[in-house]
Formats: sequence, structure tokens, C-alpha cells
Amino acid sequence: MKHYLYYIFCGIILFSCQNTSKIGPKKQLLRPNVILIMADDIGFECLSINGSISYKTPVLDSLALNGINFTKAISQPLCTPSRVKIMTGKFNYKNYDYFTYLNPKEKTFGNLFRENGYKTAIVGKWQLNGIEHQLEGYDDNTRPHHFGFDEYSLWQLTKVKKYGERFANPLIEENGKFLPRDENAYGPDIVSNYAINFIKRNKEQPFFLYYPMLLVHGPFVPTPDSQEWKCIETKSKKDNKFFTEMVSYMDKIIGKIVNELKVQGIAENTLLFFVGDNGTFTSLVSQTENGPIRGGKGNTITHGNHVPLIANWPNKIKNPRNYSGLINFTDFYATFTDILGVHNKSDGTSMMDVFANEIIEKRKTATSYYDPMWSPKVTQFRNVYSQDYRYKLYKNGEFYDMENDVLETKPLKDENLDEDQKTIKAKLTIELATFPSLPEFSFVRGQ
Repeated sequence: MKHYLYYIFCGIILFSCQNTSKIGPKKQLLRPNVILIMADDIGFECLSINGSISYKTPVLDSLALNGINFTKAISQPLCTPSRVKIMTGKFNYKNYDYFTYLNPKEKTFGNLFRENGYKTAIVGKWQLNGIEHQLEGYDDNTRPHHFGFDEYSLWQLTKVKKYGERFANPLIEENGKFLPRDENAYGPDIVSNYAINFIKRNKEQPFFLYYPMLLVHGPFVPTPDSQEWKCIETKSKKDNKFFTEMVSYMDKIIGKIVNELKVQGIAENTLLFFVGDNGTFTSLVSQTENGPIRGGKGNTITHGNHVPLIANWPNKIKNPRNYSGLINFTDFYATFTDILGVHNKSDGTSMMDVFANEIIEKRKTATSYYDPMWSPKVTQFRNVYSQDYRYKLYKNGEFYDMENDVLETKPLKDENLDEDQKTIKAKLTIELATFPSLPEFSFVRGQ
């Protein structure tokens, strides 16, 4: 009898092992694909879902209406500070060394996903080798691989933009080689087509695609949908009026990616993020339902760091809505560690509770350490600041009511604060005390 029970027990164990080996790969496939699209120089006010009258963004509007539209996402006011922060999940004082540079000692979300079995790719704008200052390794075309990306199709990897722009007749490096120059080629099409091809090739396994877009950064020039594109002489014509068409083309490209996910049958299990890296360029004034808004790129006022953020993930987000809790750029890395089930060593907080509609308490503050080391024109804005939904406190002591003073021209005086304002300022003061002060001013000029 004992022997009989022994054989039954062994059979059960054997069956369990065989069954586990069969379902293992299926569980592996249940891990979501992740796509992070980051547009270049686009503030919150530029999406029609956010009240824009000047621009139409039907694809992004649809993603927001069927996902989460974050209305209080806070970036750094400038591109490289934002990119270093979002890629590593760390505040700038920990790893920001130069404008247009990411220290190779850092670990990015590309490394994170690749270490956990994902296929990874980056397409679009790089500008992180220190090419403006010819730092050590500035001409290293393997740097994207070092930061965790299996494949790449990039502008400004090892050559500065004087050798080739990002739009008409672009200079694109793809997996170690420069693509042939073509006057009829359009950079955003080249890199987005590579992204679509990457999706097709990796539909049977989990993948991570990071797409820091070439659009909608200046120069503001014609797109292939513009009349001026038809003539070689006017393909690179500069005019602010083309910004409207560039926003539309950005939305169109995102539509191509969304459509490919549907064609491949993987849209339901793909988390797609769209976010801006900083505010709109300062020469642009956008009309909105709440009045005109001038871009604030480089500036720490609301229009410099309030960016659009949309998350769409049909398998997870069952309650589409707006979310008004504050989101910091460190939160992306934290979210990815949560998805992968690994320890969060970043400075951020995961957004998974927002996706699952299990929010216990909305995030109430966002803090930024901003020392762009970019140009003398932005030295007045370098500062450390913390904010809630309405009030912002700078480490130099200036305290603003952003609702009634969006341009931050009238700092509130302590003797005029009511009790609620005093309480808020005290909380923000405690938060800022955990951040170092800025060093004596110095900068390395970039582009």
C-alpha cells in the first residue's frame, strides 16, 4: 500500500512539473509590452484633449479617453535634464553632469527591461553622448547598447546637428551605420517606421520601445503633409506657422504605431505612454479654451514644466478617466520596476495603483532640482522647487500661488499668508530640506 501511494505521489509531482513547463511560456507572454513615446518641446496646452484650440490631436485624444489622462505631470523645464531624469529614475542632482550627456555609469530603464528578458529598442533623438562638448566616448556608436537597447535608429548619436538635421534629408544612425542621405526622406518617418518594424518582429515576446520623438522641436519646418514639402527649395523653410502641421504629424505617427499594435493583435496587452519632455518653445503662443498660453521652455514656471501625459493599457486600465494627482518624471522608472516585479531603487513612485484604480491618496507634491548648465539665458531659472496642485516654493524662499499668478511675478509674503497657505508652505519646506542647494553658478554651453 505504501509503495502504491508512493508511485501516485511521484506521478502527481511529475505531472505538475510537466504542466508547469507547459504554462511557463504562456505566463511569460502575459507580461505587457511597454512603449514610452516622449515628444520634444510640447506643453500640456498643445493637446486638444487638454483644451487646445490651435491644434488637433485626435489619436492622442482617443488614447486619453480610453486610458488615463494625467493633468498634473511635471517634467524638468529642458530636454536633457528631463531625459536623464526619466531614463534613470533619479533627481538631477544625483547624475546630471552636462547638457546633452548621460553618464555611462548610470543604469537606465533600457538596462532594466533587458535584464528582465525584454527585447529593447530606442528610436528618435539621442543627444546623450556629450557630443556638444566632445566628452570621452562622444563618438561611441555603441552607447545605446550600453544603456540597455538591443537596437536603435537615432539622430544626434555621434554627430552634432550641423552635419545633418532631423527633418528633411536627415542624418540618422541605425545600429552602427549612417543611413544614406536622401533629400526626399523625413527623419520622423524613418525612425517611426523602424519602430513599427521592431513591433512586427517582436510581437511574440515582451518588448520595450522607447521613442523620444524628433517632433515637435524647432526648426519649425514643413512636414510631408505640407504643400511646401513638394519643392526641394522650401522643404526646410522655417516659419512658426509650421508648428501646427508638426503637431498634427506627430499625432499621425502615433496613430501608425497604435494601428500596428492592433494589426498584430497585441494592443490589449501593451502599456503605451505619451509624454512631453518640457514646455513649448517660447516663441509660440497657443490658443486654448482658457485663453492664450505662451510656451515656457527652459523656465521653471508652469508653462515650462507642465506637460501632457497619457497612459493607455486596455488589459489593466478598466476605468478611463482624468487623474489630477502630481506625477514626477522619476515615477516612470518606478512603474517599470513594479511591472517587472523587481525592487524599486529609483526616487519615484509607481503609477500602477492609478492604472488599477486603487488610489489610496493622490500624490500631493512634486519636487525638481533644476540646474540646466545650458545657457546664460536660463541662469535666472536654475533653482530647486517643490509644488502641490496650486502652490510652489523655491529653495530661495519664493512662494507662489500658481492659480492666481501663473507667470510667478508676485511672490507671497509670509505676513499675508492664511493658515492653509502657512501649512502648505511648511510641508513644502520640509520636502525641500531633503534636497541639496545649487552649487555656485557655472555652465557648459550647449545647443
